Amino acid sequence: MKKYIVAFAALLVFVACNEADHGDTNLHIKGNIKGLKQGKLYIQQLRDTALIVMDSIIINGKSEFESHLKLESPEMLYLFLDRGQTNSVDNNLPFFAELGEMTIETTNDEFFAKAKVTGSENHKIYEDFLKMKSRFTGTNLELITKNMEAAKSNDATRLDSIADAMEKLTKRRYLFTANFALTNANHEVGPYLALSEIYDANVIYLDTIQKKMTPEVSKSYYGKMLTDYVKERKKEAATPVE
Repeated sequence: MKKYIVAFAALLVFVACNEADHGDTNLHIKGNIKGLKQGKLYIQQLRDTALIVMDSIIINGKSEFESHLKLESPEMLYLFLDRGQTNSVDNNLPFFAELGEMTIETTNDEFFAKAKVTGSENHKIYEDFLKMKSRFTGTNLELITKNMEAAKSNDATRLDSIADAMEKLTKRRYLFTANFALTNANHEVGPYLALSEIYDANVIYLDTIQKKMTPEVSKSYYGKMLTDYVKERKKEAATPVE
């Protein structure tokens, strides 16, 4: 019996030591970047207009990595890969972090394009949004190409038609984003999209999203930010122009 008590006590000490190592962290990220042998990872957080490093991880031989972080609420973080060479455009991976366990798997060659993030409902919703956003982006690029061609041929009628099409596309994109954020106002990604994608939209749309947020989301980082932003926009709108 004595040896079982000793073994149990040792187990408690082991658990306590592991908890002490990670302090009061509430987000555990595990990941793997296939093909990466050497480099450095930075997990960054956006505050004001600057990216703040929350954790840095040296990759030397093993492509797996792990991080323990402390978050007040779910928010967008950025996984930046420094390969020790000229920076590539494919070196920064935004991911919507949630408290708990998350996994990030990708490759060295296609760091952003091949990324698979699991363990976050907010991130899944954000990926759905990006798929739809890419359609608007593709159509906009087509219109830009047509506009350049019309400008070369000095076709005023066609230029006016393209300008009208671009304006309608912009309105459609704003309405889609507002509806998407409203539909997902019960997740932190809702106010995030309102702030990052349509911050300059009519305050009526932003106010509707803000009012639809659940109490939990309202207390989150982006929820508080959207509430303050809507108040400021309303105040500006009510101030008479001299």
